[in-house]
Amino acid sequence: MQTLESLLKKGTNILKENRLEEAGLDAWLLLEFKTGINRAYYFAHGDEPVSDETAAEYLELIGRRAGHIPVQQLTHQAFFMGYEFYVNENVLIPRQDTETLVEEALKRMEDMKEPEILDMCTGSGCILISLLLEREDARGVGADISGSALEVAEKNAKVLGVENRARFVESDMFSAPYFCEKGGKEDRKYDILISNPPYIATEEIETLMEEVRLHDPRGALDGREDGLYFYRSITSEAGKYLKPGGWLLYEIGCTQGSAVSDMMKEAGFTHIQVIKDLPGLDRVVIGQKQEEIHV
Repeated sequence: MQTLESLLKKGTNILKENRLEEAGLDAWLLLEFKTGINRAYYFAHGDEPVSDETAAEYLELIGRRAGHIPVQQLTHQAFFMGYEFYVNENVLIPRQDTETLVEEALKRMEDMKEPEILDMCTGSGCILISLLLEREDARGVGADISGSALEVAEKNAKVLGVENRARFVESDMFSAPYFCEKGGKEDRKYDILISNPPYIATEEIETLMEEVRLHDPRGALDGREDGLYFYRSITSEAGKYLKPGGWLLYEIGCTQGSAVSDMMKEAGFTHIQVIKDLPGLDRVVIGQKQEEIHV
């Protein structure tokens, strides 16, 4: 019978043999997930035996990780803004870079009362739900073309307790009846329109690491020919759905700041900024809809 220590060592070695960059960390995360132990317990009880059943289940997970399936898809757990989200193969795994987008939205919401949020390409719902958790007076709508992704978002909203303040709409951009003239609520204007859209150029997808290229949903990655398709689509319509003074916020690829800024400027947005993430790369573009001028 194997011990916790010998099992972790075996898992780590298998992942190293398959050239996983963070073999030790991944092996540990899967052991933690499978056994429920923490590091303190492990260091005190590393010689504790593990049942044959648990060991077999752990090594099965290790084998799948060796095939470059992301840890988060194996555990169905992803952490974002300090919250735990359910994820599966139908949604993009939340990434720390995207926290910069949420943090910038929260800054813009500081002086707003009962802010209304529209999250386009919502995926797992992590952006919208995190904003609602940070602002208990906020309400919002998450839109996505994928019904399977919306099932994940709805599950997350329920588990995290914001289902009464979040609505999810299946829509190809703004095409759903909810967004049409007689659909949805009468006043379809929002204080915040936020999006982390697909932004990788089609031909670049084949150059991505296997975890992303093979296991993230392609529809959440593919920004069409130049990676900018969804920015054009959303920006051209955004003014119709924002209140005067409302903010449009995007996550971007690190080379797209100028192009997206120019789009927003051409669409009449002001106070446009490109904001860097923690590693110092361009990550977010924001702009404000002009206030109405009363003569």
